[in-house]
Amino acid sequence: MTRIACLALAAALMISPALAFADPSPDHPGEQTVDPYKVSNANADAKPMANPAMFNAFHGKDGVSRIVDGLVDRSVADPRISEIFKNQDLPRLKRTLKEQFCYLLGGGCDYTGRDMKASHKDMGIQDADFNALVENLQKAMNKEGVPFRDQNRLLALLAPMHKDVVTK
Repeated sequence: MTRIACLALAAALMISPALAFADPSPDHPGEQTVDPYKVSNANADAKPMANPAMFNAFHGKDGVSRIVDGLVDRSVADPRISEIFKNQDLPRLKRTLKEQFCYLLGGGCDYTGRDMKASHKDMGIQDADFNALVENLQKAMNKEGVPFRDQNRLLALLAPMHKDVVTK
């Protein structure tokens, strides 16, 4: 998958047990080829919210897209964590984070990325890196005008993923 596929996003539905080869395709231009893995919404590592008001608070797919783009762009430019993003497949990272956030917020999307443990294996992410990413996510959500309480609800879903993302 990618890098900081999202902070730290432990269970959920297994909707698509198919094996994905996730090669670049016309559907995903600019992405690098990845090794095969099992595609499943369970890889999002959290159960989605049932209340559609949360997805609406994030301004739907367009809002989620702007938030993820802002998060990744800020993180790539952030001297505290920019090194983590070097040589990463940023188009794939953005796509799968958008899927993951949309899925978790109850937006009716499917998540096609890897689970958090596999995504962050051997990256050496530390607490300070994780915290910087969370700060960048909060800035992106603030810019989108997501209410603070709704930001916290998403962060509460993502927080348990810390154990699979932070490896040092």
